[in-house]
Amino acid sequence: MQNIENKVAYITGASKGIGLGIAEALVRSGVKVAISGRDSKALEKAYQALGNQNVIVIESDVRNFDDEVKAVQQIVSEFGKLDIVIANAGVGKFGSIDEISLEDWNAMIDTNLTGAFHTLKATCEQLKANKGYYISIASLAGTNFFAKGAAYNASKFGLVGFTQAAMLDLRDYDVKCTTIMPGSVSTNFNGNTPSEDDKWKIQPSDIGQMVVDLLKMNPNVLPSKIEVRPTKTK
Repeated sequence: MQNIENKVAYITGASKGIGLGIAEALVRSGVKVAISGRDSKALEKAYQALGNQNVIVIESDVRNFDDEVKAVQQIVSEFGKLDIVIANAGVGKFGSIDEISLEDWNAMIDTNLTGAFHTLKATCEQLKANKGYYISIASLAGTNFFAKGAAYNASKFGLVGFTQAAMLDLRDYDVKCTTIMPGSVSTNFNGNTPSEDDKWKIQPSDIGQMVVDLLKMNPNVLPSKIEVRPTKTK
């Protein structure tokens, strides 16, 4: 197994939910972690929850490429390098295609798809230099379409295809790329408030452990696309 202690990771959209769950798992594994998001108060709360000196917080909007470039510069200045990138930032808004607004369409495409591109584009040279790992957090909605999900489906289908093509582009540089496609996760996504009723769902800590397992895996092995579902339906 690969030793990931003292590796440096960048996680977007990590003030709560899946991103924070991944950050917690990486910190426990001895990884230095940078988390980003748009809400400074939420980031500070996440920082306090992580409670580790090897954590930094960065205000960055993945829709803005310059923000991501500055984020990478800050990470390299603080930690000296960047090995692991988790493109997790995402939004979901749902409605019939004849009703969904241009604003909601653009919010999802710009965050879920273009944002993931911005993150990889900004971090690519560090990943190549350090033989790193890029992981995008997609969704089962990236392979299963459903009514009132056209915009969200488009963003996540696109993210899955983007990550798989990037994997082929970067594998000869010894850079790994994986997309994780979770089903129902206990987070605040789409207005949900995590509670006891969410016990049946995948937990953010489960995705965090999955990321750790991927990073520690034999370097000759690459699970490039992972679908993950709750064991039961409630």
